Amino acid sequence: MSGELGDHVGELVSANLGLIPDFPEPGVLFRDITPLIANGTAFRELMQVLGERYAGKIDAVAGLESRGFILGAPLATELGIGMLTIRKAGKLPGHVIGVDYALEYGSARMEIRPESVTPGARVLIVDDVLATGGTAGASVDLLRQCGAEVATVAVLLELEAFSGRKVLADKGVSVESALLV
Repeated sequence: MSGELGDHVGELVSANLGLIPDFPEPGVLFRDITPLIANGTAFRELMQVLGERYAGKIDAVAGLESRGFILGAPLATELGIGMLTIRKAGKLPGHVIGVDYALEYGSARMEIRPESVTPGARVLIVDDVLATGGTAGASVDLLRQCGAEVATVAVLLELEAFSGRKVLADKGVSVESALLV
């Protein structure tokens, strides 16, 4: 089912989505965006449509490690704005700030270089999938610590059963997805 990003974006993603059963473990149906990325025509069209949607509404794109980088960099280029990288702990050089968040069994940490963020900037967070909202929620917290305003979180796929949208709504952030699964 198409989400807030519209039927056209939903169709582009759906038509170029790989489905891999039993990955990364038995019983899981992995939704793979690499066929979309490999289809230059469809990927370019996706970036153009998203660029039209967000033009003039944001000052920067924040890509989440790692597939969010694949989506964020060309979108930022399409818009003529900068891209921020939010990474897993220990991956960024220099001074970083981080936020820990809960996983099903343990915790993880997302980090950013605060000097890369312009205070007051309207930032669009992009990633491939929204599940529990842990990674995106930690990224919202990081950007706010840096003085940015999070405009929205945009994802290609939203796994509704994991309720990540609610986690972000509790932080006052909207979600825009291409496909709800």
